[in-house]
Amino acid sequence: MWTVVYIAPHMKEAGRIKNLLSGEGFLVKLKSVGLSHNECGPVEILVPESEAEEAMETMTVYKLTGKHGSLTHT
Repeated sequence: MWTVVYIAPHMKEAGRIKNLLSGEGFLVKLKSVGLSHNECGPVEILVPESEAEEAMETMTVYKLTGKHGSLTHT
């Protein structure tokens, strides 16, 4: 089963997060949500349920250390 670990505001940000997680060895799927299925709408970042906790920890570490840039726009 796949689990949502983050919802990115748009596809560009989702792609960065997918690359980050994939580079760390996680399997990652992206799923557009809402009415908009283009690059402007929100995108769910999904990983296998068994990897969800570790994937979220990885995103937190990268956000706190500034590696690979920010995961969210400020």
